[in-house]
Amino acid sequence: MANVAVIGAQWGDEGKGKVVDWLASRAEIVVRFQGGHNAGHTLVVGDQTYKLSLLPSGLVRGKLGIIGNGVVLDPQALLDEIDRVAAQGLKVTPDTLRIAENTPLILPVHPALDRAREAARGAGAIGTTGRGIGPAYEDKVARRAIRLCDLAEPDTFSAKLDELLLHHNTLLRGLGAPEFAKDELLSLLNGWAPRLLPFAEAVWERLDEARRANARVLFEGAQAVMLDVDHGTYPFVTSSNTVAGSAAAGAGIGPDAIGTVLGIAKAYTTRVGSGPFPTELHDEVGRGLGDRGREFGTVTGRRRRCGWFDACMVRQAVKLGGIQGLALTKLDVLDGMPQLRVCTGYRIGSRGEVVRRLPAASGAQAAAEPVYEEMEGWSGSTRGARSYADLPAAAVKYVRRIEELVEAPVVLLSTSPERDDTISLRDPFAD
Repeated sequence: MANVAVIGAQWGDEGKGKVVDWLASRAEIVVRFQGGHNAGHTLVVGDQTYKLSLLPSGLVRGKLGIIGNGVVLDPQALLDEIDRVAAQGLKVTPDTLRIAENTPLILPVHPALDRAREAARGAGAIGTTGRGIGPAYEDKVARRAIRLCDLAEPDTFSAKLDELLLHHNTLLRGLGAPEFAKDELLSLLNGWAPRLLPFAEAVWERLDEARRANARVLFEGAQAVMLDVDHGTYPFVTSSNTVAGSAAAGAGIGPDAIGTVLGIAKAYTTRVGSGPFPTELHDEVGRGLGDRGREFGTVTGRRRRCGWFDACMVRQAVKLGGIQGLALTKLDVLDGMPQLRVCTGYRIGSRGEVVRRLPAASGAQAAAEPVYEEMEGWSGSTRGARSYADLPAAAVKYVRRIEELVEAPVVLLSTSPERDDTISLRDPFAD
């Protein structure tokens, strides 16, 4: 079975939604396997722009979408998103969307705690979206989460709420935030049950059937490798594992079924929120990248920080994530820039040692100074190009140099937000 897993190779917002949408034309099933509604994918299809946070991107292609057990699911956010895309003409029904019955739920108490913690951190805030992702994963690991399947058993989730509120109300009280009443949450859960339960099933069985039928499955990751809770720029990370290996546990399939791992990277670097960013630009060049690239988060609306392409970071993501090929997006944003820079190493410590990886310690990450290689820009346009022959020679040279530095081939190039403005150099499903 030729499957593909798509993950971000930087700090997220690399354009995964468009790439997944483009690849979904070759797949039968698209599976979201981690994260929550703290990640956003923007898909431009003709005169329609779809902004998705929980729904798998393949739904826009008419493919079966699956939300796996590795996701933390905000029921109201999902229902609102279904209503929003329905208003755009995209109907989401139990025939087109399935949700793992063991998916843990985000309740209103989770974002309340998330926001209260961030406020208490003050200047040391992590920069979370405040949507309750971290607290929901904490409940999952602490074995007090209410899961989708529990909605079919009112007595079960009523008893679970007692333990959950004992924990969360104690924390909220200590942070000076309002507490939650059990009746309020019981009412919400009972109201969600009839709308959500028709989507629930043991999706691992469906995926096993797909494997036996040699159906093509596309696994869709959220965030990116450098936001992985274990391997990213901790503590400025998300609360789940974002590497391709988590597709197996987060979807309910064996690791041998993940298939080809495709990493998505912008032709430059962006980051939303706090945390180290060695190649960040605070000058007119950085602002220009943000303006031309329309760098605002789909979910947060925050302006993204912008900087030069960090080949060391992407190389690290390639190694950690098992990435076999890259999709390079937003090459057109670099059009017209006379000189470009690529980070090839970091200067660390008082002795100025140069290394090719981000250190694990947060202090050393913050102090890492980029070492750059200068490259010639191009005056021609790459926007809308659909073959290598349409690219300026200097743009081709830039892509080739990135391949050398990150030690992975570029197999797809995106040259605009439009679905078909994509240069395919190798079919990921054919590997």
